[in-house]
Amino acid sequence: MSRAEFTRMKQKAAPVPLGTLISRELRNDNVEKPTVKYGQAGLAKKGEDYFLVRPDCQRIPGNTSTYFSVFAILDGHNGISAAIFTKENLLNNVLSAILQGLDREEWLQALPRALVAGFVKTDIEFQQKGETSGTTVTFVVIDGWTITVASVGDSRCILDTQEGVVSLLTVDHRLEENEEERQRVTASGGEVGRLNIFGGNEVGPLRCWPGGLCLSRSIGDTDVGEFIVPIPHVKQVKLSNAGGRLIIASDGIWDALSSDLAAQSCRGLPADLAAKMVVKEALRSRGLKDDTTCLVVDIIPYDHLVLPPTPRKKQNLFSSFIYGKISQNSRSKKLSTVGIVEELFEEGSAMLAERLGKDFPLNSSSGLFRCAICQVDQPASEGLSVNSGPFFSPVSKPWEGPFLCANCRRKKDAMEGKRPSRAALTA
Repeated sequence: MSRAEFTRMKQKAAPVPLGTLISRELRNDNVEKPTVKYGQAGLAKKGEDYFLVRPDCQRIPGNTSTYFSVFAILDGHNGISAAIFTKENLLNNVLSAILQGLDREEWLQALPRALVAGFVKTDIEFQQKGETSGTTVTFVVIDGWTITVASVGDSRCILDTQEGVVSLLTVDHRLEENEEERQRVTASGGEVGRLNIFGGNEVGPLRCWPGGLCLSRSIGDTDVGEFIVPIPHVKQVKLSNAGGRLIIASDGIWDALSSDLAAQSCRGLPADLAAKMVVKEALRSRGLKDDTTCLVVDIIPYDHLVLPPTPRKKQNLFSSFIYGKISQNSRSKKLSTVGIVEELFEEGSAMLAERLGKDFPLNSSSGLFRCAICQVDQPASEGLSVNSGPFFSPVSKPWEGPFLCANCRRKKDAMEGKRPSRAALTA
């Protein structure tokens, strides 16, 4: 839907009751924004972990009231090129996929789809370099009380609220632990199995072949089949005005500490000391067996200098069970933990058509269509809708959904096992 069409729809809408307007204002910019403070710590074993800290981004350049923050952990493997390239390009690719001129509420609603487009575009651009490294990405956007997290791989982000409830905002894409991803990889043409050693014995975690990667989603990994996809799991939540703490870390932390232990180890400390304490606890538990990198981000009520201390109380086991079930099964705009965190959006499908939606492509006066991934204008004759099937099959919907240029269309088909992957072509 174009910006002009969206504006016309708003103008034709029925008058909004005063109470609704007041509630809407309180949810948006008229509420005092929290303070964001952060700390970082880490120790290198292989030197392939990277992190991104951008606390001063602006939705509207030059407008200081539109600040938002970005934090990311990137855990490279098979080299550092993919992690560095992603750190330098992913944010710009995400922002370029958001329509200009949106207000804050519209911008936040557009962000999950833009994150998908930005991740895929970054992967396509990196694979064109012909390098074979890959990276996990956990990418966090904080705008006021709203947190949006996009992730591929096994670098994790957790939320510790002021009520002492720890929530996982990411999904681990390890083949060993994610049956749904194992099924997707095999259905798309990959093979899943353990490493065979002399004598036919199988050892180690489940891996994807060719390549032997333990993960089912990443950016890069050109030498692995394109069923290893860069499409992120995305979750968007809204905190209460009591604030909360994010712990974003590579698997060097999570292989040593559970989410609860990581949160408990640093409660009551400012963010910079908290990050160091999490790393210290991980090393004490497991030693330095992998790169170990941690970001701690505190979202602090505007009238506080530091995050208020978390009350120490024993949680009733029954209520803990109920809240856990609610958090796992909640859907859009339902409370994942009553009175603490509002879940606004969550989607983890690896199907690009589902993630980009069914909006029709923007048709400019020049007759060009803009690719939903690479954001390049193309003649309609040089691309297809994201929902079109091969050779206009009976189930094909050639013009339903966002437009894809020929290059991005090939990428989509390869990820879904409809075309030979890059690895198969070069084998």
